[in-house]
Amino acid sequence: MTLPRFLLAAALFVPATAFAQPAMPDLKLFAASADVQALIAKAKADRKGDAPLTNERLLNLAPYAVNLEYRPLKAPAAVHVKEAELMYVVQGTGTLVTGGKLTGVTPADPANARAALNPSGTGIEGGTPLPFTPGAIAFVPENTPHQVIPDAGSTLVLITFHVPRPVAGN
Repeated sequence: MTLPRFLLAAALFVPATAFAQPAMPDLKLFAASADVQALIAKAKADRKGDAPLTNERLLNLAPYAVNLEYRPLKAPAAVHVKEAELMYVVQGTGTLVTGGKLTGVTPADPANARAALNPSGTGIEGGTPLPFTPGAIAFVPENTPHQVIPDAGSTLVLITFHVPRPVAGN
């Protein structure tokens, strides 16, 4: 067998996956207005019982993600230890409370590392209330208690972006 025939024969036995490019992560880098409206409808349909919050992924470019939050009821207050959070109000009215002290803190589950970095509680003592209406935007620094409270009869729809803080030295 000549070398060219040998190489051809060998190539036929190499699985096609050996030449395949690695799978691209699930990237979604753009959402049109119609996409946002469709996701609002999906969040409303996905809501379980009387859940105060339904979260849907809107855009994704790891380690960053942009989410749509459908909030018909008052959800627990939260603190993100290593992430800042940008919030934009799409529809509805309510109040954003920031700062102060987290109250009624839920004990962290030692098996859930993410929960330890995102403690939650029943409310905030001594925080600053801010009006949250369509077009409002807020940046909540890491380690800052915050709580979103829809007005009675209103459902707040937010676009949120969690921003991991860079590691010192980078």
